[in-house]
Amino acid sequence: MDILPTTSPMPQSNGGQYRSSSVSNRVPVIFRRLTRVHQMDFELAAWQLTYLCISPKRVYRNVYFHKQTKNTWARDDPAILILIAACLIVSAVAWSVVYSYSLWGAIELAFLMIIRDFLLGGIVVATAIWFFANRVLLSPPSHSTPEDARVEWAYAFDVHTNAFFPLYLTLYLAQLFLVPIVLKNNWVCLFVSNTLYLAGFAQYVYGIYLGLNTLPFLVRTELLLAPLLPLFTGYIVSLLGFNVAKHVLPLYFGS
Repeated sequence: MDILPTTSPMPQSNGGQYRSSSVSNRVPVIFRRLTRVHQMDFELAAWQLTYLCISPKRVYRNVYFHKQTKNTWARDDPAILILIAACLIVSAVAWSVVYSYSLWGAIELAFLMIIRDFLLGGIVVATAIWFFANRVLLSPPSHSTPEDARVEWAYAFDVHTNAFFPLYLTLYLAQLFLVPIVLKNNWVCLFVSNTLYLAGFAQYVYGIYLGLNTLPFLVRTELLLAPLLPLFTGYIVSLLGFNVAKHVLPLYFGS
């Protein structure tokens, strides 16, 4: 990601202002604009969230248009972050009712879902795929390769954001309604529980692959599907008697 300042340092008298500007430029635009609610396009963000579930490739077609008009692969409108945070707050309230949390417990759960699960988890995943893509997946340099043919960190975070929403619908929302089923002690309920987790994480892995596969200067992006092999293997083994939900939910909600 091209985040380094391209201008020469300002005079010493303005050094503090320059350093402040330099630090600000290192923060992706999508985060710097979180307070500009009046500039956010929530209608477009809602459209993107909808099609991420039914036709994710259609969402990534807009990436080319964004690159041509704004010279960046990453989105600069944080509206989708606000909508996902709102969805997580709704889920936190619902899960708090299920587990009889207090008001403070519900607020703490919402904070953990947004900050830990979505943002911090996303920063870790985005950094990993950004590093892997730029080290392993870049096509060999040629006369037809553009000068800026590198994966932007902000775009890697976009990919995580897009992949997270189907995971949210599966494990944060659908599982909520299936709690009475997935926690029962029989094989059919175990099958439903483990299949739910398989679907959620398989969608996430596929979403990561789809996002990076969109970039024309990356090759061997099928390597990003490699986590599906241990995922499916673990799923098959778990059907022998390991109910994922019965272990994850008590650990996550502390009961």
